[in-house]
Amino acid sequence: MILELDCGNSLIKWRVLAESQLVTAQGVVQDSDELLAAVVAEGPLSITFVRMVSVRSEEEINQLVDLLRLAYEVDVAVAVPAQVLAGVVNGYDEYQRLGLDRWLALVAAYKRSSGAVLVIDLGTAITSDFVGPDGVHRGGFICPGLPLMRSQLRTHTRKIRYSDDEGLRVCGSSLPGRSTAEAVERGCLHMVRGFVADQVSLASELLKDFDIYLTGGDAAMVSDLLPQARVCSDLVFAGLALACPYERG
Repeated sequence: MILELDCGNSLIKWRVLAESQLVTAQGVVQDSDELLAAVVAEGPLSITFVRMVSVRSEEEINQLVDLLRLAYEVDVAVAVPAQVLAGVVNGYDEYQRLGLDRWLALVAAYKRSSGAVLVIDLGTAITSDFVGPDGVHRGGFICPGLPLMRSQLRTHTRKIRYSDDEGLRVCGSSLPGRSTAEAVERGCLHMVRGFVADQVSLASELLKDFDIYLTGGDAAMVSDLLPQARVCSDLVFAGLALACPYERG
């Protein structure tokens, strides 16, 4: 079995693959101690290989690698920046500075479509990436996602104060808000949806014929705008498998 890890700034997403490539267990935790406890809680799993992608510091990565090697006595492969992977050419002037999660997601999308793709990740931050039919990454954009937008407004604007529960209650509509919570939540949603629509328009100019991939925790909030889009929660893991293939001994 293969243990896969996607280590973000605050959370670690994990899943276990059987030899058939079916997902047998998965979850989200905050730190390495929680990770091992969560995997153990799934019962006896014969882990033969671990691969991971991380945006954390080198020290944190090394600590987690050592912990995993000690726990499972297996090889741990860590994804690293690359200029070319699976037929995709990194489009950044300094390829090492393209976020590894973005890189793996766009590589996986191109691999699945075998053609031009627009990849939009709607998480804490929102990213978009354009890959041409030739596999050349044309660059992308980064902007605040819904969590960051609402947090900044509530933190830095004195009269914008409301509870998380109130925010959840009013976010299901796109009509003009009649309270501060409604105005903020729905205003931020309109900004996100406007950004997504703009990216599709730009891709139509740059890429012509292309597939659209949506990923990230807030993908469902814009999926109705793009019924032709593929909503994929596993793009980073799919790219990780390309970057760190399991070679049986």
